[in-house]
Amino acid sequence: MKPSLGERELDVMAVLWRGAPSTVAEVRDHIAAPLAYNTVLTILRNLEAKGFVRHRAEGRVFRYAPAVSEETVRGSAVTRLVRKFFGGSPLGVVAHLVANDKLSAAEIRDLHTLIDARLKAHEDDDGSAGRATRASKKSPRGRRP
Repeated sequence: MKPSLGERELDVMAVLWRGAPSTVAEVRDHIAAPLAYNTVLTILRNLEAKGFVRHRAEGRVFRYAPAVSEETVRGSAVTRLVRKFFGGSPLGVVAHLVANDKLSAAEIRDLHTLIDARLKAHEDDDGSAGRATRASKKSPRGRRP
């Protein structure tokens, strides 16, 4: 697993995911926090050393682009959060959000819809696998070897 990203590194990655490839100045212009040019350059170099960013030269300017997708980084961050704060239990995260009024009624309905769809997919998978397993265990009737 790649190293995790700090807050400013995530800010820079968000800019790159939205509008890559970008120069240091372009990244700096799109970050909400006021950062010096050299600070942004250092962050980009660190991200490149970690394998999150790559660059190509255009004359005297470097254009930086993400080397990993936002989805990959999001998945890694969520996995880390679940492991560190919820003992590896995704159910713990959902229970926390629901129990602490972090979700609106509409979000709870949407969550219910997602869970129902996932449950149906599991039941479909279990049902077809179960039928195949049961069928393979049956011996042909009326036949002797």
